[in-house]
Amino acid sequence: MAARTIKIAPITRIEGHATIAIHLDDAGNVADSKVHFQSIRGFEKFVEGKPAEELPRIVNRICGICPWHHHLASNKAVDRCFGVTPTPAGHKLRELVQTIAQAEDKLLHFFFLAAADFVIGPDADYAVRNVIGIAKANPELATKVVQMRYKAKMILEKFAGKAIHPVAGVVGGFAKPLTEADRQWMLADMREILDFALFTIEFAKKDVFPKYLDAIQSLGVIKTGFIGTVDDNGALNLYDGKIRLMKPDGAFADFDVQNYADYIGEQVVPWSYGKFPYAKSWNEGFSLDLENPKGIYRANTLARINVADKMATPRAQAELEEFRSLFGRPAQATLLYHYARLIEEVYACEHAIELLKDPSITDTDVRAKVEPRAGRGVGCVEAPRGTLIHDYSTDDNGLVTRANLIVGTTHNLGPINMSVNQAARALIKDGVADEGILNKVEMAVRAYDP
Repeated sequence: MAARTIKIAPITRIEGHATIAIHLDDAGNVADSKVHFQSIRGFEKFVEGKPAEELPRIVNRICGICPWHHHLASNKAVDRCFGVTPTPAGHKLRELVQTIAQAEDKLLHFFFLAAADFVIGPDADYAVRNVIGIAKANPELATKVVQMRYKAKMILEKFAGKAIHPVAGVVGGFAKPLTEADRQWMLADMREILDFALFTIEFAKKDVFPKYLDAIQSLGVIKTGFIGTVDDNGALNLYDGKIRLMKPDGAFADFDVQNYADYIGEQVVPWSYGKFPYAKSWNEGFSLDLENPKGIYRANTLARINVADKMATPRAQAELEEFRSLFGRPAQATLLYHYARLIEEVYACEHAIELLKDPSITDTDVRAKVEPRAGRGVGCVEAPRGTLIHDYSTDDNGLVTRANLIVGTTHNLGPINMSVNQAARALIKDGVADEGILNKVEMAVRAYDP
């Protein structure tokens, strides 16, 4: 048997573009696997020379799935450059829309992209292993999913003007106040979405995850560190706080995002356009070796609930306690990203309701006065796919002289390569790689929601 390469192109049911190359040796076993991320966006260069206050309206085009997170991380970075602190109401409105956008995104991934592997089955014909197959298998549930995702999107559009490529966040705060009438109907809608989030996690724990415990414990499993944002009490926070970088053994260090470059390095590899971040502060270098990885940490949902001491809302905290009783801390199994995603869905809905129940969120003072100036600022939020960092420098006229971005998926490029390599080596033997086997390799990627 001659050595050959199996290509999976493109990887299906992800929110970006990538391919997998699995290199087999003469015996038909896996010698190596690589995930190729082909897209190169160029935002860091073509924003140079632009007025900094325009960047939140430019960088939201980086991703049509999570534009709110880029929009708000950018606003926070420009706030820092110009030395302005948003008003309390402006801060709360930013956090509100970012939290609602998180809730909407998790419904998209779990039901539209990941669920076919669990509801239809990983070995099913790809012609039915998709969202249409789910709709045919359970039309009532599919209808409810569409309704809830639409409702979350429309909250953003009705209040903020645009659900995609938003402009409502502005330097110094927010573009418009929240009226009492808007607060009331948004509360009612978010309570309905919370009810569905609670149904979803119970449905998954009862009817989905138990069938795949063997796969959860074996498919794409690697041992890494983790990164996420926590508040001063160590609770998960999706909008603001300190960054926590956790080692594989659970030891961690917290730092201000303004100092991220002291903790995180960026490595270039020959097979991908994406930069590969690594934990520079661990002083062990960068390696994707499955037996001895160096500097590798993961971001996104599983990472966030690993680094957090607790959840800041009651129902999400109860779910976290149940999760940890089953899988420990830090949990390393890659497919547990799906479980963690549903815990975060509950948290996002609960926290949005908390924000809306606060009467001060309707204060009409939503924007602080801003004057352009020379400076440097780093803005950070937790995007659905991970810790999102925007780093800008400006000149005396407030024009951008330099920009560096570490987007959520980028943190996971190394771990994705490792998980695919592990899955391929475990599944492909003697040159046998049928449709079901290759889909399971893809599942190792889909867990990260890249």
